[in-house]
Amino acid sequence: MSKPAGKEWIAKFPTSKSVNDLSGSFKGNVTKFLRALQAAGAKVAISATLRPPERAYLMHYSYEVSHGLDPAKVPDMKGVDIDWTCAGKDGKPDAKLAVKAASEMVAGFGIAYRPALKSRHSQGLAIDMTISWTGALTITGSDGKAVTITSSPRDGGNKDLQSVGAGYGVVKLKTDPPHWSSDGH
Repeated sequence: MSKPAGKEWIAKFPTSKSVNDLSGSFKGNVTKFLRALQAAGAKVAISATLRPPERAYLMHYSYEVSHGLDPAKVPDMKGVDIDWTCAGKDGKPDAKLAVKAASEMVAGFGIAYRPALKSRHSQGLAIDMTISWTGALTITGSDGKAVTITSSPRDGGNKDLQSVGAGYGVVKLKTDPPHWSSDGH
């Protein structure tokens, strides 16, 4: 029997925070960039790497239902036995409860932007990380040359740091503060 949508789905199908779960050459690129950041004295907190397709499905459709999609129109996904309609004991969908449950999921997932059903995260080609440092950051670029960053902000939003990351093949998505990927998407 399907379980109704709601916050209990948030803990299912967790997103990895391990660089080891990233794909192919991107894993190597991220590893090199992270080593350079660490050697330079930057602080890095990884919040997401590989996202299972089931989690991407839950995130995508919780957002869609909370923003007006008819929960009865959400397609099924094998292995995710969720009732988006939040049918009551009488078997009838409860539209208000469905939107409330989906909204709880959106809040619990910490969704700030419309999540894609298929994304660089579900392909193992993205990492969400918060980077910070104080003072000047002298980091070794992918070419082996030292780059000193004195500009602000002293976080992942820094354009000079983003250029260094791009040299490693780790490209910043400018509209999503923690998101870096193989191609900036």
